[in-house]
Amino acid sequence: MTGTYSQSLVVFSLLVAILASYTALDMAARVANTEGKVARWWLAGGAGAMGLGIWSMHFIGMLAFDLGIPMGYDLAITLYSLAVSVGASAYALWLVSHKVLPWYRLAAGAVLMGLGVAAMHYLGMSAMRMEPGIEYHLGWLALSIVIAIVAAGAALWIAFRLRSETRHPMLLRGAASVVMGFAIIGMHYTGMAAAEFPPGSICGAVGENGVDSKWLAVLVIVTTLATLGIALIASVFDRQMRARTGLLAESLAQANEKLMQAALHDPLTQLPNRMLLQDRIEQTIEKARRRNFPFAVMFCDLDGFKAINDAYGHQLGDKLLVEVSHRVSGLLRSQDTFARLGGDEFVIVFQIDEPEDAAVVAERILASVAEPFFIDALELHVSTSIGIALYPDDASNERELMAHADAAMYHTKDTGRNGYTFFTESLQVTANRQLRLLQDLRRAIPRGELVLHYQPKFLAAGSDIIGAEALVRWQHPELGLLSPDIFIPMAERSGLILPLGDWVLDAACAQLRAWHDAGHDSWTMSVNLSPVQFASSNLLDTVRDTLARHSLEARFLTLEVTETTAMKDVEASLQILHGLTAMGVHISIDDFGTGYSSLLYLKRMPATELKIDRAFVRELEDNSEDAAIVSSIIALGRSLQLRIVAEGVETAGQQQYLSQLGCDLLQGYHLGKPMDAEAFFRSAGLSPAP
Repeated sequence: MTGTYSQSLVVFSLLVAILASYTALDMAARVANTEGKVARWWLAGGAGAMGLGIWSMHFIGMLAFDLGIPMGYDLAITLYSLAVSVGASAYALWLVSHKVLPWYRLAAGAVLMGLGVAAMHYLGMSAMRMEPGIEYHLGWLALSIVIAIVAAGAALWIAFRLRSETRHPMLLRGAASVVMGFAIIGMHYTGMAAAEFPPGSICGAVGENGVDSKWLAVLVIVTTLATLGIALIASVFDRQMRARTGLLAESLAQANEKLMQAALHDPLTQLPNRMLLQDRIEQTIEKARRRNFPFAVMFCDLDGFKAINDAYGHQLGDKLLVEVSHRVSGLLRSQDTFARLGGDEFVIVFQIDEPEDAAVVAERILASVAEPFFIDALELHVSTSIGIALYPDDASNERELMAHADAAMYHTKDTGRNGYTFFTESLQVTANRQLRLLQDLRRAIPRGELVLHYQPKFLAAGSDIIGAEALVRWQHPELGLLSPDIFIPMAERSGLILPLGDWVLDAACAQLRAWHDAGHDSWTMSVNLSPVQFASSNLLDTVRDTLARHSLEARFLTLEVTETTAMKDVEASLQILHGLTAMGVHISIDDFGTGYSSLLYLKRMPATELKIDRAFVRELEDNSEDAAIVSSIIALGRSLQLRIVAEGVETAGQQQYLSQLGCDLLQGYHLGKPMDAEAFFRSAGLSPAP
């Protein structure tokens, strides 16, 4: 018997084969790009969709064949053929999901999958239960199996190569699907050509035990298109979700990178900060210990930067720091570490062969920084003081290397600046003393070693004490009474200035409360604020709580802020000062005349008094320029309705001169030296020397 084909169903079978191939390629990519339970779900779903697609193409091709007799299909055998198709598809997807696909595995997979597809085809043919049985031409039969194996090998290779393709993936998969679809169709119709139906053959599956071909056609077409459609929609949705997840992951990675950059780098110069520097030094120590090489830690501090910052403002000072960092960075190698600790302090870590190498680098930096900087039409000049510590000669850990380089740098400053000093044994005592002092200072407050001395303040026109300025001292158990110039800079560098300043404020207010209770209820107390304290976000709460704790009216407390500190960030300073004055606290602009105040900003400052720096008072009687400056400051203060205080009064002539110029308050050694609370109280009834 000779059969005919419905051209429309043949074309439809080809389209189903192409669609099934595209689904298979897309599922292969999904399985390869996922892991764990998700990958297993994609493998199961992909095997079902791909197997159903290949099986559907086979039965649509069977339905396209017409022998001119009623046709039907045995349901059980039909389902067996579907199971074989799904199993072969699952094996194919599992095979291409591996990271590598060697030729021998590809060949074995092609044979197994090709035989599986051929088995599915010939099982489907047997589902018709033809009587007499179908006879097969051995040549065409063998050719169909060879085509199935070659097609399976090509499909596996294409799926493996395209699973992670990122350039034009849909176009490439579409072209590959057409090739694979024609290969699958070729295998099917070659197998059909191998079938020979004897004359008078009937289909034994027609009847009670078989499924009518028309109903099977509808079931196969609807089920296949629905399954493939759902699989593709799920794949597209997954791809979009992965794309969104990828964007979110990329954004999160960028955000994390920015956070790490902010946490480990200086925001102004973008150089490594103290935290990252510490890690870099520790890593360099570890490498140096393993590879046996020396390296240098160089501590650099700019000379003259404070004067520029005070004269032109912190914005120009920041620009200068950035220019310095760029200029010095250009002298270093990519493997060197260049960090900013804060302010005008920088640290460089670099490998050396001989100590002379560090000297060469130091000389280059000195020469480079000494060249003028041109910023905002200004020509600026600074220099740098450098201290150098060597590993392993000077120290074997990060803490000691930094301390020794810092000590060497301060030795450079003490001996004239604009140079460099190698750490030596002679500096060991100084470095150890500084380290020990810092350790002792951390315990000074809980041990009760800090004490306050009080310098009296007098009305210029009278002789009675009207208040005092609190000055901190450290009663060291071994070194005796230490003045603030020994430990305050150390406290500022280490961050201890905040608890120390809070203690001074609390102790001064407690003493003032005691004096008020003893009958001197008109006395006032002046307390100095360090720049770090003034910038603290807790300052207002600390002052408010301290006054409340000691039941003091705010008008009896005067907080002294240096002119430089107040002018560093004018808008922020105004906000803080207004907050203090709103409580009733008085504000004194200390060391007035040594900075570079803008009169416009000074007018906006809610200050109560100006305090003339002792530098102008010292030579007041003999230096006409100092006298003119003091006279101008007093006139300025009067015009702004500020009280004028002169400190450093050491002679009767200075006292008389300042009184004649119009100062309101005076303090100095001539009038009264700083003394402890008991001595201050005893001297309250005494008059100052004439």
